[in-house]
Amino acid sequence: MRDETDVVVIGAGIVGLSTAYALSRQRPGIRVTVLEKEQGPARHQTGRNSGVIHSGVCYRPGSLKARYATRGAAEMVRFCAEHGVPHEVTGKLIVATGREELPRLHALVQRGRENGIPVRELGPSQIPAYEPEARGLAAIHVATTGICDYGAVARVLAESSKADIRYGAEAGLISRRLGRGVAVRTKDGTVVRGRVLVNCAGLHCDRVARLAGDDPEMRIVPFRGEYYELARPELVRGLVYPVPDPAFPFLGVHLTRGVDGGVHVGPNAVLAGAREGYSWPVVRPADLAGTLAWPGFWHLARRHAGYGLGEVGRSLSKPAFTRAVRRLLPAVREDDLVPAPAGVRAQAVLRDGTLVDDFLIRQGPSTVHVLNAPSPAATASLPIGREVARRVLGVLERG
Repeated sequence: MRDETDVVVIGAGIVGLSTAYALSRQRPGIRVTVLEKEQGPARHQTGRNSGVIHSGVCYRPGSLKARYATRGAAEMVRFCAEHGVPHEVTGKLIVATGREELPRLHALVQRGRENGIPVRELGPSQIPAYEPEARGLAAIHVATTGICDYGAVARVLAESSKADIRYGAEAGLISRRLGRGVAVRTKDGTVVRGRVLVNCAGLHCDRVARLAGDDPEMRIVPFRGEYYELARPELVRGLVYPVPDPAFPFLGVHLTRGVDGGVHVGPNAVLAGAREGYSWPVVRPADLAGTLAWPGFWHLARRHAGYGLGEVGRSLSKPAFTRAVRRLLPAVREDDLVPAPAGVRAQAVLRDGTLVDDFLIRQGPSTVHVLNAPSPAATASLPIGREVARRVLGVLERG
């Protein structure tokens, strides 16, 4: 089979589907084909996160994450309301439990102001008014944080985009068409020809970029985020976070009340043995070898060995994980934590070991690659989709 289209999107996570949705709104009648190797949308990062609509308070002012998360949070709430997707604006607490965290907490207040986000500073006696079981030396309350069902958002985007979405269609070969775009051969032998290729393959985006003949100058290193469910969800009203360490892109173990009323606890961040390694026993030798062969991984490992060992310890020891939670909520007991499904973060790492901190979008003559889109990409998916669509339309207009 051979098919012609205008735009081929690889990946039916929330960013790929938002791109298809934005293209259909910006240029009605455009032909968009989405290829997804799974049998449905949002099977990986989109469908396995904690469902938080991030405010943008933690992100560097002026960065894509700060701009798109701030804008995207408001848009996501409106989108959910318009389409009947379960959501709630809950607000969140960021709690400092040690004196060494206080300067970082105050820096977040300044970041919030620079990003245009209302932030309220709280003393220890004010914390229980928002979260009766939380304890700390100080906290900030961010009112614009919320929660939603991102899997449901992805399904609405898929339907609303009017794109030709093909599930079970894994890209096996990508070839240039001598100035006329690209051709993608799926593993079942179907060939889809398009004028522009959009790579939203998440955990496999670096591989897809190389298949297309582009050097992404980074590699995806997969980090598994392990969660528990709180057996006593009444202990948490909304969202409770620790103060993040700016040296890492991970937010630390936190508590999140979901739209179903349950409370997620986590995640930690440990190296996964496969791109889709959702538990310790899942190891794909080719994936692990690819990680270990990347020089950036070893630079990263040497630089942050202590942090990594702490994360592994919390992964292998439930008491250690419980101690991390109890810093925020002392009432939590070990038997309150019930194992829940894990997620895997597609983290871009440069050759020198730098963790790419911002969203990363690169393009070639007939390609647009989304190469780093972990959290808060779901929150920011509508603005990211518009930005990718803008670049795609620019390629089409140049002919």
